[in-house]
Amino acid sequence: MTTSLSRRLADARRDHTTLDALTPAQIPASADAAYAIQHEILNVFGARIGGWKIGAKSDSGPVQGAPLPHVDLHADGARLRRKAFAPLGLELEIAFRFGRRFDPSATPYSEAEVRAGIGSMGAAIEIVASRYAAWPDVDKLAQLADLQNHGALIVGEFTPYREDFPFVAPSLRFSFDGHDVLEMAPANPAGDPRRLLTWLVNHATSRGIAVTPEMIVTTGSYTGMFFPRSAGTASGRIEGLAPVGVTLY
Repeated sequence: MTTSLSRRLADARRDHTTLDALTPAQIPASADAAYAIQHEILNVFGARIGGWKIGAKSDSGPVQGAPLPHVDLHADGARLRRKAFAPLGLELEIAFRFGRRFDPSATPYSEAEVRAGIGSMGAAIEIVASRYAAWPDVDKLAQLADLQNHGALIVGEFTPYREDFPFVAPSLRFSFDGHDVLEMAPANPAGDPRRLLTWLVNHATSRGIAVTPEMIVTTGSYTGMFFPRSAGTASGRIEGLAPVGVTLY
């Protein structure tokens, strides 16, 4: 059934449509089955992996992630159609690039090795979207299979990695058409998002996928999710990083 669901999700992404409720037989039986569907979706698209999204619900909780199709990655100032995403939520995040390549390996990479490999970082806005009509009331593994509710990623200019950056509580601003949309104190539920990177490297390399310096790894929202009700421009600024913005029309 995984192949059937991956085809339906890929078609829904391409056609900007949503799927009706899944039958129990269509829901992935495990996280491994959901991860397999993620890569089947990219294969249907003929898309290469341009990056990854990773996150956790708490500072010690389990990590999940998804590969990002290269066609869904955009530079600061991108203009994107609102109707391409339903629903459409916006999150301000920190993304990383590695300064080295992590080749496929049956032996896990250590946290020290992964941390030493971080090359650069930048602010990013993720567009959260779903291919399920009932979202967010959808089975968690079904959401994981749907590239973990990914719509698009807009990334600002990268800057060299700083070990002393205040990753747990950075100073930031997030606005839409000039209006502040922050409704909470900025915080990533995963705590220090760098803790997620070791999971990502070992998740990918144990599956025969290299993690390369070209890939962008975004690490979860500091702002919660904002749902714009109209066209407009979202602007994010994390102190110490270049600004990032996207216009929805």
